[in-house]
Amino acid sequence: MLLAHKVELRPTPDQVDYLNKACGHYRHCWNHMRAWFSQQDADGHYIFKWTKDAGYQFYMKVLRVEFSWYSEVSSVITRNVIDDLDAAFTQFFRKVRQGSKNPGYPKPKKRGDRDRFSIRDSAKFDVKNKMLRIEKLKTRIDMRQPIRFGGKLKRVTISKRAGKYFASFLVETDEYDPKDVNRQPSVGVDVGIKSLATLSNGEVFENSRLLRNNLRKLRKLQRSLSRKVRGSNGYAKAKLKIQKLHFLIARQREAILHQLSDYLTKTFDRIVIEDLNVKGMMKNRKLSRAIADVGFGMLRQFIEYKAVLRNCIVVIADRFFPSSKTCSNCGQVKKILTLKDRIFECDACGFVIDRDLNAAINLNNYTA
Repeated sequence: MLLAHKVELRPTPDQVDYLNKACGHYRHCWNHMRAWFSQQDADGHYIFKWTKDAGYQFYMKVLRVEFSWYSEVSSVITRNVIDDLDAAFTQFFRKVRQGSKNPGYPKPKKRGDRDRFSIRDSAKFDVKNKMLRIEKLKTRIDMRQPIRFGGKLKRVTISKRAGKYFASFLVETDEYDPKDVNRQPSVGVDVGIKSLATLSNGEVFENSRLLRNNLRKLRKLQRSLSRKVRGSNGYAKAKLKIQKLHFLIARQREAILHQLSDYLTKTFDRIVIEDLNVKGMMKNRKLSRAIADVGFGMLRQFIEYKAVLRNCIVVIADRFFPSSKTCSNCGQVKKILTLKDRIFECDACGFVIDRDLNAAINLNNYTA
């Protein structure tokens, strides 16, 4: 079993220089190799056809010779560009053959935009307790916590976000607690804006509204940034403060969604959720910010991958299944039910119940 564990790093100033240099070398190699194989003639045909072997030849005979300073960091860092670019081109050409309108041609990388690099050779790095060794870095980097799983390290990806550095380890392991002993058979999960999730057993997980609670602070920081001269040290400091706030909000949101998805996949054998059209919902200008603040798509992603690990079933209800309009007592479908109606009252049997709980019960009873 392959599992990933992301750990925050605490590098020294010298180690920060190495990590920044490694990110820069990876970015430089990517941009030059991408530009070379993106050249087109007057008819719009690519001059140099991309293949993995052609990329390797260009890397060894051109880039490694012209930019000898690549050797300042581990050679596997820049050599991994070949595999990454091959995956990007393969995905692009596959989407072109499928007739996609936006196939996603590989983009050039910009400094400060998702800076990262990977080491896929386990001989070039290792971990002892809470210390990470990387080839050509003289000292080990302190990690905030040890790796959660025991096993063989397959890959490490170093990334930078909001001034912080992280190491994501891919571990081949058999050490995993798949589920609780006494799991319940099934549950329906209705997600929403007012409450993050309402379960068919009556449990309610409240929405923290992290972004909304930090909007005033965010506006203040953005006004401060607008008064700074672009490119100055003051501009960089103000921008970093905004990045750190966004990062804090994102991590807190992820923690909440992880807790909910952990509880669901550990406690229930069968989980029924709705197939929400999140992109369509985001077009509603009055609700788009609140919807983005909840993280519907991320919650579904967490539930689905953890369900595979913990051997439980995830059922995705049809997008047009009227879970909110259907009476969970008699099955009658209500014709009109607005977002303001928080209490469901059945016109046929007079059954009265909370709107979200009614939807959750209907989801739990859903059969494809």
